[in-house]
Amino acid sequence: MIEEFPIYRVCAQTLLFTRSAGQATAGGLLHGTAQPMLRVAIDTGGTFTDFVFQNLESGRMDFWKTLSTPEQPEQAVLRGLNHLTGGLGASLSDVREILLATTVATNAIIERKGAPTGLVTTAGFRDVLIIGRQKRHDQYDLFLEKPKPLVQRRNIVEVRERVDFTGKVLEQLDMDSVDAAIGALLDKGVTSIAVSLLHAYANPLHERAIGEHLRSRAPGISISLSSDVSPKYREYERTSTTTANAYIKPLVARYINSLQEVFAKQGFAGKLYAMQSNGGLITPELAKEYPIRLIESGPSAGVLMCSIVGKREGFSEVLTFDMGGTTAKVGAMEGGEPAITPTIEVDGVNLRKYSGLPLNIPAIELIEIGAGGGSIASLLMGLIRVGPESAGAVPGPICYGKGGERATLTDANLVLGYLDPHSFAGGSMRLDVEGAREGIRKQIAEPLGLSLRDAAWGIHAVANATMERAMRSMSMDRGRDPRQYAMVAFGGAGPLHASLLARALGVPRVIIPWGAGVGSAIGLLEADQKFSVSQTSIQRIVPENAGAIAAIFRELEARIRKEVTQVETAPNLEWRRFAYLRYAGQGYEINIDLPPGEIGPNYVEQAISTFHEAYKGTYGYSQTDNQIEATDWYLTAVVPTGASNAGGGPSANGAPSGQPKQRPVYFHEHGDYIDCPVLDRYAARAGDRINGPAVVEDRESTIVILPGDVAEVRPDGHLIVNTGELP
Repeated sequence: MIEEFPIYRVCAQTLLFTRSAGQATAGGLLHGTAQPMLRVAIDTGGTFTDFVFQNLESGRMDFWKTLSTPEQPEQAVLRGLNHLTGGLGASLSDVREILLATTVATNAIIERKGAPTGLVTTAGFRDVLIIGRQKRHDQYDLFLEKPKPLVQRRNIVEVRERVDFTGKVLEQLDMDSVDAAIGALLDKGVTSIAVSLLHAYANPLHERAIGEHLRSRAPGISISLSSDVSPKYREYERTSTTTANAYIKPLVARYINSLQEVFAKQGFAGKLYAMQSNGGLITPELAKEYPIRLIESGPSAGVLMCSIVGKREGFSEVLTFDMGGTTAKVGAMEGGEPAITPTIEVDGVNLRKYSGLPLNIPAIELIEIGAGGGSIASLLMGLIRVGPESAGAVPGPICYGKGGERATLTDANLVLGYLDPHSFAGGSMRLDVEGAREGIRKQIAEPLGLSLRDAAWGIHAVANATMERAMRSMSMDRGRDPRQYAMVAFGGAGPLHASLLARALGVPRVIIPWGAGVGSAIGLLEADQKFSVSQTSIQRIVPENAGAIAAIFRELEARIRKEVTQVETAPNLEWRRFAYLRYAGQGYEINIDLPPGEIGPNYVEQAISTFHEAYKGTYGYSQTDNQIEATDWYLTAVVPTGASNAGGGPSANGAPSGQPKQRPVYFHEHGDYIDCPVLDRYAARAGDRINGPAVVEDRESTIVILPGDVAEVRPDGHLIVNTGELP
């Protein structure tokens, strides 16, 4: 029944910010617009699916939330859109663009719910995925379990061929072995096949031949070639990336196809884009072909929002904190730009490097942990443990009243008074306080001999400690001093926990953006289209090799233009070059931004100087007399499309706040519950100062201001909290 997935309208009865005029305007999204130009941003999370409707002419935005439907994520999307358009008097035919961020790809890998997948590899290399790397994420654990491959060993088959690292064919592809390998996989019922041959990045000839043979023999099979998905050296990482792409490809294709079909039936004739891990938008066609690019798409969109908000508030060094119902994600920006990493790990253990599945995809640098509002509290050897298991949207926390029986962080926050049981999710959900109390009492308090209050605070404090560890890993462990950063907190639960987390790290300021509860969806509106390709080609960086370097980028540009022409007509492209350089003989590289312009001897000299400076900035010294070599080359083409308000709010002309209401709220600084003022964020005015302790509520999230903290309402609606940690 539709009532099981409540949806609430956020801005319909409040003042809506008008970007063009810079003033607030009352009314709905379509008010005063004869022919609306609408964009819709949708972020599908593990617990909630968030929506932002934007009128491109006025800049006004409406925010919505609905509980996600994990087994069929498209259902939450469709239900939300139907209610949105109906409530606004619009239809999908009025929408010019739909921007999508999704957890479908990530969840399929973590939960091991992808397609039955086979792998074709070079004879002698069947166990590449199983052996992995010698590096151990815990060198003293005698019972260490390595990351579990997505492909079972019985579904890995070999073919006879050999190409060396220069691309020279040493042994021709044996088509009889190809036939035998394909036949063995089809007999086992695989629906998706990855092909990763040794040194295919240097010469894809044999992979192409196997791909063509597969298409002719099994036309309906899903195929992923490493030379297309990840044409880079290091066979373990390349094979892991290719098999992951194959593993999620049928699932993501079904998801996008179902959305496209229903959108078309409802009159949508605009453009659909999906968010990539690198912070750029991608077309549905490319998303279905390379779904691995969608890993961490939602969190990446949120970081884009943080980048815009940080810049507008005058902060270029920013730590990002995104906490929803299922997970928490932390990131960092330096110089106002998100940090990009060439390789990420999925399904890791305790933030340990080398504990997850490596994926060769450029992505915004993030750490994700299983700490969200729905994280389940349990006991382990007499200690409170929170997460990583989550109640998700179904059955959800006990207080949701939808069948959840295990105490969660949301239940604890309700018992502590941080959440209002009558206005949660804009009043669309009534939270069961007594159910939450009873669950925490029986499952945590009584077994440990604690009071209900102390048990609830214990759950809250343990969850915060877990997130603090992740934030320390992103900041201090990577050479970032959190005292020099501002923190941007968003997500449904992020603003509730942010100030306590900032105090623990010494972060002086916390920014709570307008629309923080749907921050990732707002970030989608800021994203541009991006087409990125890479190639391994080990080259000495000397002026004499300028011609070879220019040839590499010409080839990369040709690959991008081929992708672009499949989906766009003569777009205006902005080109960005990157390379991974090292001193000759080293085993690992650092990322270097390369300038635009003609590639000649002077260009190479400039790249050498840039590398020496970057190396010294990373390691504290440089070796200017050593030879430099590059391993991987990247080229990105950007089609500028982002055009949002980045969450600008109505605060400049808000109504006077009047007398705030109060309720008992627990603050550890006071050691007990106190009568705490509870403020309506929509009634705040620019320049207002809020002295903690206080709770500030909007329809997407709850903000807790600790005793001693002072918050200021900015003209664009953002809230800046001074945590008492100012230098």
